[in-house]
Amino acid sequence: DHFFSKINISKQLKSSNFYKESGFSCTQILKELFALVFTGKNLYRNLLSDDALLTFRKNTAYRFLNSEHFNWEKLLYKVMSQLISEIDRLTGNDRESVLIADDSLFSRQRSKKVELLSRVFDHTSHRYCRGFRMLTLGWSDGNTFLPVNFSLLSSPGDENVICPVQKKDKRTNGYKRRIRARMSTTDVLIEVLRNAGSIPARFVLFDSWFTLPKTVIRVKRENRDVIGMARISEKIHYFYDGKWQDIKSIYGSICNKPCGSSKIVGSVCVKIREQRDCELEECTDAKIVFIQEKRSKNWLAILSTDISLPDEEIIRIYGKRWDIEVFFKVCKSNLALAREFQGRSYDMLTAATAIVFMRYAMLSIEARNKSDDRTIGELFYRYCQELEDIRFSQALLLLLTTLIEILKETKPSNNKLQEKITESFLNALPGYLRCQLLLCA
Repeated sequence: DHFFSKINISKQLKSSNFYKESGFSCTQILKELFALVFTGKNLYRNLLSDDALLTFRKNTAYRFLNSEHFNWEKLLYKVMSQLISEIDRLTGNDRESVLIADDSLFSRQRSKKVELLSRVFDHTSHRYCRGFRMLTLGWSDGNTFLPVNFSLLSSPGDENVICPVQKKDKRTNGYKRRIRARMSTTDVLIEVLRNAGSIPARFVLFDSWFTLPKTVIRVKRENRDVIGMARISEKIHYFYDGKWQDIKSIYGSICNKPCGSSKIVGSVCVKIREQRDCELEECTDAKIVFIQEKRSKNWLAILSTDISLPDEEIIRIYGKRWDIEVFFKVCKSNLALAREFQGRSYDMLTAATAIVFMRYAMLSIEARNKSDDRTIGELFYRYCQELEDIRFSQALLLLLTTLIEILKETKPSNNKLQEKITESFLNALPGYLRCQLLLCA
């Protein structure tokens, strides 16, 4: 109740085309469906039980979720815009807020007649599954992550679509989201970024799947800089040292040069092109930072369209991309994503996903309120310092403390054995890690 009152949910629903001619209000139905996950039952089991917490019947819930007129994407965006404006004022202007774009598998493996169900390649299991690609755009300031927008993508090719689309009125929101579901991932990503133009964020973070020169240049045209993991491929070329080279050749030319940091091999300024026949003057400047793993021969490359940023700052900002991975894990494991409602329409899948994302936003805001004293009021906002990103030495000290606690629980035979195990652990760490632990000790 406090969260819905804070975001003024009735006003947000009205502006997002949520209305009912009679019966239960949209606010009451959404509130009870929103709290459903905390009962430990899905909608079907809750309706069958005698002690159901829902005040309405089955038809009311399914008509609400299956409506093609409700604009769930707009509702989510308006709610998150309001929350982001409150959180963004808690951090200083020198802290960079970012937008994070990534996709995850929306699995419906046991379904057969779900609308727009398609065969989707799962990058985790490396096989095709039934479901959708859940393209998500989120905002983060390093401490709080909020989902801004999403789209459940089916396959653009008809050969991979298992169930056809239902005919809808072209004037409805349901028809528009079905058209978007069959578009290419890059086109949907640009559309989602364009709709999030008012979100305060300078950088857009990608993983290697999205960090292609063509995609990076299109995002750059939307007045956002890109920081992403470059794909290590011989088919992608960058202009460096007077010629177009793949990233492996560029790494081979600088890997033997000395560098002050033990992790960063080096960085180069390159040019990227949208098409192969582009003139050099039409290319976009970019910076690639190469990072070497200590215990293997593997290396990583992070690309940034802001060439003025230092190498360490590019790596630090890119580290915020991990927030969206935590978001996916929490939604699937704890908030019943794709497991709570039994429905076959594409509108119902969209509604269920939007409800899950709003639940995560509520939990994220509550976590921020408990950890940040500046959220209490104006007096605390003026006299309390803002939350800082976790430092490298603090993370290492946390690991070492965890090891010592585990040793105490296992209770070795004597203290000398415990000290010997701890010393062996420290000696096995790379040199730069040992130096940081000595500093924080």
